[in-house]
Amino acid sequence: MASPNENAATPHDLLGGAPVFEAIAQRFYDLMDQDPAYAELRAMHAQDLEPMRRSLPRFLAGWAGGPRDWFEANPGKCMMSLHRDFPIDEVTAAQWAEAMTRAIADVAPEPPHVAQAMTDVLSRMARSMAR
Repeated sequence: MASPNENAATPHDLLGGAPVFEAIAQRFYDLMDQDPAYAELRAMHAQDLEPMRRSLPRFLAGWAGGPRDWFEANPGKCMMSLHRDFPIDEVTAAQWAEAMTRAIADVAPEPPHVAQAMTDVLSRMARSMAR
């Protein structure tokens, strides 16, 4: 008999829904804020990370097929357009990708192959923003 998660239609549901995306985003910002390996990335952000801590899990959830409230509140926006004016280079793009990779690994959502696919896509997206 299949578990309920195996019958879910979206990565959002497969990975565990909103609590998992919340945990990933919080871990990501904890890493960025506390680990000197991400100093250049942290310097690009406002001192107060609270607005981003509220926004990123909603974006990730909608992006992964969950509730679309972030997209409804930000019509026509995407991560690329929102970051267009930031001086993203290969170093900061790599730092973002590494911090997100670590955050996903630390939260360790199941099933692992879906978590890995999400990691891969987000890493490629981050690295593609480098100019």
